[in-house]
Amino acid sequence: MNTYFPRKKLAILALAVPVAMGLPLQATAQDSDLEEVIVTGTRVADRSAADSPVPVDVITGSEFRDNGSTDIQDMLRTSVPSYDVNAQPISDAATIVRPANLRGLSPDNTLVLVNGKRRHRGSVISFLGGGISDGAQGVDISAIPSLALKQVEVLRDGASSQYGSDAIAGVMNFILRDDAEGLEVVTRYGSTFEGDGNNYMVSANLGLPLGDNGFINITGEVRDVEGTVRSVVRSDVLAGIAGGYAPVSDFRTINSYTNEAPQYWGQPDVEDDNKIFFNAAYELNDSTELYAFGNYGERTVTGGFFYRNVVGNGSGGGQRGGVYRGPRVDPLTGMASDADDAVASVLVGDMDGGSSCIDGIPLPGNGVIPDAGFLASVTADANCFSFIETIPSGFVPRFGGDNEDSAIAVGIRGDSNLMGGVSYDLSAQRGSNRTDYFIRNTVNASLGPNTPRDFVPGGQEQTETVYNLNFVKSVDAGFASDLNVAFGAEYREEEFDLFAGDAASYALGPLSSQGFSSSSNGFGGFPNDTSASQDSTAYFVDLEADVTDALTLQVAARYEDFSAFGTTTNYKLAGVYRLSDDVRIRAARSTGFHAPTSGQASITNVTTQNVNGVLVDQGTLPFFSAAGQLAADFIESAGNGRPTLGTEDADNYSIGIAVDVDNWSFTLDYYNIKVEDRIALGANVDFLAALEFADTAGGSYSSVGEALTALDANGTIDRQQFLGLDDLAQFRFFTNGFGTTTKGLDLVGSVDFDAMGGASTVTFAFNYNETSVDSRGSINPISDGRVEALEDQLPNLKGNIAWNHQIGDIRALVRANYYGAWTSTSNGYSVGSTTMLDVQLAYQVTEELELTFGVDNLFDEYPDRNPGAGGVGQLYPEDSPFGFNGGSWYVQGRYNF
Repeated sequence: MNTYFPRKKLAILALAVPVAMGLPLQATAQDSDLEEVIVTGTRVADRSAADSPVPVDVITGSEFRDNGSTDIQDMLRTSVPSYDVNAQPISDAATIVRPANLRGLSPDNTLVLVNGKRRHRGSVISFLGGGISDGAQGVDISAIPSLALKQVEVLRDGASSQYGSDAIAGVMNFILRDDAEGLEVVTRYGSTFEGDGNNYMVSANLGLPLGDNGFINITGEVRDVEGTVRSVVRSDVLAGIAGGYAPVSDFRTINSYTNEAPQYWGQPDVEDDNKIFFNAAYELNDSTELYAFGNYGERTVTGGFFYRNVVGNGSGGGQRGGVYRGPRVDPLTGMASDADDAVASVLVGDMDGGSSCIDGIPLPGNGVIPDAGFLASVTADANCFSFIETIPSGFVPRFGGDNEDSAIAVGIRGDSNLMGGVSYDLSAQRGSNRTDYFIRNTVNASLGPNTPRDFVPGGQEQTETVYNLNFVKSVDAGFASDLNVAFGAEYREEEFDLFAGDAASYALGPLSSQGFSSSSNGFGGFPNDTSASQDSTAYFVDLEADVTDALTLQVAARYEDFSAFGTTTNYKLAGVYRLSDDVRIRAARSTGFHAPTSGQASITNVTTQNVNGVLVDQGTLPFFSAAGQLAADFIESAGNGRPTLGTEDADNYSIGIAVDVDNWSFTLDYYNIKVEDRIALGANVDFLAALEFADTAGGSYSSVGEALTALDANGTIDRQQFLGLDDLAQFRFFTNGFGTTTKGLDLVGSVDFDAMGGASTVTFAFNYNETSVDSRGSINPISDGRVEALEDQLPNLKGNIAWNHQIGDIRALVRANYYGAWTSTSNGYSVGSTTMLDVQLAYQVTEELELTFGVDNLFDEYPDRNPGAGGVGQLYPEDSPFGFNGGSWYVQGRYNF
């Protein structure tokens, strides 16, 4: 316990000072008089969780650490029933920064705070987000080590009027430890029942005093997680083996992860995962304190892509287009043919661009074994090339990224005599998350035999800077308590940068016109460095008082002005009524919003794709760019309205009851969240058609480059605003599209009792959540698949019951985790409910040393198997809400000095 803050006045003062939402002086939170004080959802200094007008759950750091996982996101999945996160085995950049969902909403509909300060977003935009998270740019929560946490407060209600953008589903506030003394070291090692997925973690927390008036608390963590494999051999690979194609029968040698399948579905590899956090404060005098906290972390995450097969089933359909799959050809000549007797082929390129080579090596008979004569002729001719010569067994790209995360916040807070006594907090912070991608064991097929096998496609970085000035004043307004008046301002700037990849990762090689795909196969490189930014200025006021001894009311409003798309104003009205000392009723009504990120509003990414045998440049461009606005005019001309990009707007209301009777405590809350104008990527726009529509001269052009030149000449456009887009055929951008309604129930409670000579606690937490799509959008409607994912991919019912028992030096935990039925929308089948049992046994060897052994998923439960597993080799659904690794075990040692 900290002992260097003897002044309780300063402790109460610091608790009252808002830091975006009212962060207290961390050193005082261990004061026994303030043990139940919360700081999330209220700016009143001494508000307890029990008296909060909105539901706030407090999860202690020790509760997180009584968990078999080493990733805080998986810990949250167990502790917060409405929190969902998936393994993301083959999901492009989403593998590196996993998108998570609170109450079934998008990752960027949850506001994440650290010590009450807004946490910067991750650098990854989840273009492959499983339908629910598509296009989202959320916070990289996995950068936070669990040992650094004193507690986590989860506000289960809309709170945009208090905290700004994103606080639609709720707010998660990660409060850092503030010990001024002591050293705690935790080591953990574990593995799955299958014997793969070995993982270890070494973590340490050190508390030091800063003289007699301050502290610094430092946490470091080193972690490593090996990948797992839960795959089956694909049907097209089996067809190749059955057909006698020898290189495919040796496919097991091409993947270092398994000797069972040529690609893997499983948890990615996480290597060199190193994190450090610090939290510090120093008391200048009785009423003023300096504080700072921050972090640095880095990790390498590697996942996999699909096996690029050489041959497949009888039609050759298992081949990888743009690399191996050629046109249907005459079996006697190897030239392209539409005749009935034409057969599948392996693609052949003419290196000098002439016509001396055949179009494809025929796959006659069963469509598996290449014609030996044609294969020999292609191999013998240096001018003719096929990847079957250099990579005869196919290949599995390995995709991943090096992620780096850092942040620093500094501030001063205290009490001023101005205006009769005003608490203040002035702070500044800056955070950054950067991912540099790599892809290995792949090709840029258009470069033919000269292609590298490893590429650096480029990277992305999100940088945010925030300044806060906040005040709190208590006013005697004739109520049962003083009226707490909080007000302040915030300025926030965010920047999103794309970094170009190496030239080969986006090159359009000499074979591109012959059907070979360009760019690094699987994840094409970024051709240019780009940068975009936006800023916002906000003002808020927050009023709260005990109007009577039984009734507490809270009113908040926030005005925010964004440079990119204008202003928004949001409000909140909440209250709690105490029917008795044991029973309370609470309710809230609020509006909320999510503002497009600078990445969503400004991302530029152009890649070359093979569409129906034709290479075309496709891109994602900024909506507010000249090209984006030109496309908006074109779309509007079709009569379905004009695309817009602005805030997602939410309407939240909730009502609940809280009961504390003897040793029982529970809360039951209903919520309803309606979100309109949700942000999504629109359909592709034909760029040439949009240019011709915009041309005031009514011209018709044969290419985009020709149209751009003509429109610049006649004054319709400024050519400088369209640099690098001469070959762009199609593009899309983020717009406001669809609307949803999410409703549900949260039941949270606990009971304490004595049993078997010791003390026991049973806790339970259940969530029922249901999302319906109210509107698919009229301009660029979302797909059937995304509607299904939003409505059915997550279980409606999820929860857990845990029994903790302490007797002497022995501590035991038994926890049952329940996941209701859901639909694997990526595979198109229903998955039944699952209950998994976790057990843990700990022994206090000495006063300093505790040893723990635990098992997660004791009975080795898996989700229902994929009935179409042979299609992509996916034995279990990747969208499983509890993963698909099966059971696992771990041992842990904890030493306190």
